[in-house]
Amino acid sequence: MEIFLFIVYALAVWRITHLFSKEDGPFDMIYSIRKKAGDGFFGKLLDCFYCSSVWVALPFGLCFGNRWFEKLLYWAAFSGAACLMEQATAKDDNSNNTPGYKED
Repeated sequence: MEIFLFIVYALAVWRITHLFSKEDGPFDMIYSIRKKAGDGFFGKLLDCFYCSSVWVALPFGLCFGNRWFEKLLYWAAFSGAACLMEQATAKDDNSNNTPGYKED
């Protein structure tokens, strides 16, 4: 049961992080939040998926772990899982499978 909950929490972290960093949200609410955050610390935080995942994973790690060491470990694990899911689902800019280099 613990593995199932870990997977569910990791999916939730990925989904919330993706919403904050990549989507406009319902009625453009998330877009408005990102726009109000500006170019400062919070604006950059919301623009970067990897940065956002660290902070979105924090409450999940605190809820999932029992001892402080476990809480810190789960915090990192949830953020890492979200980053792996983002890399697995992100659209590749190099869609025509051509190499990024040329031979002479």
